Amino acid sequence: MSEQAPNEARVIPLRPPVPRPSATRPGTTRPASERPATAPPATAPPRAAPKEPLWRDLVGDVLRRERLAQERTLKDVADAARISMPYLSEVERGRKEASSEVLAAAAHALGLGLGDLLSLAQGELVRLTSRRVPGGSRGRTGSSYDGLCLAA
Repeated sequence: MSEQAPNEARVIPLRPPVPRPSATRPGTTRPASERPATAPPATAPPRAAPKEPLWRDLVGDVLRRERLAQERTLKDVADAARISMPYLSEVERGRKEASSEVLAAAAHALGLGLGDLLSLAQGELVRLTSRRVPGGSRGRTGSSYDGLCLAA
């Protein structure tokens, strides 16, 4: 068994402890084997590529923006869509991946069609990703089609 008390938290350090310098008398020096090694110069860690935004975040942002633009409460829209207020809140915050039925109900409660909601979210996706990609064209070949393609 453990020597740990039953209500005492067990702490696991993330880094090994740094040895503290031992006290030496003034005027004395440590042998080279006891001197702390100099750390290599710190370099900036490599920057990770920016993450693509999640679809559920984009759709949730559009739903919330439309609701706030209409000055409607979460409860009002949830009641009109016949979905629970906590669930709609989580969809708006991008915490839940809503089904197409739920998205359609929320969109209709806001006076939008499902296609309108998805088109607005797609526009947001293009806006966010074109800002990060140099040139923003992603290798398009002169076509000005900026639509959303969904496959069943």
